Amino acid sequence: MERKMRSKFIAAACFLGAFAVAGPASAIECEGNVQVQNNGNRIVTPYCQDGYLAIVARQYGMRVSAREIRYNPSEKERVCRFIGEDNRVRDTCQQYRMFDRFRR
Repeated sequence: MERKMRSKFIAAACFLGAFAVAGPASAIECEGNVQVQNNGNRIVTPYCQDGYLAIVARQYGMRVSAREIRYNPSEKERVCRFIGEDNRVRDTCQQYRMFDRFRR
């Protein structure tokens, strides 16, 4: 009986250990607007763009999180209307910038 319990405990510990190691490895790593892939390549993704937009907005004094920007289009529009001309987020906020709408 004790041997059976010990083997169940070891199996559970191995499972949890493997799960804990796999968790952080699957996290998305961003550098500014770009996502760093496992092989070192960098690609522009909306996930990283929204995160960087939140960082820049907080530097301007706005209280906003990346999650709010990601899941609430009006919050993203509000932030872009306020800081959309900043060169760091110009591409992310392209659709919300008023100046470019009236350009020929």
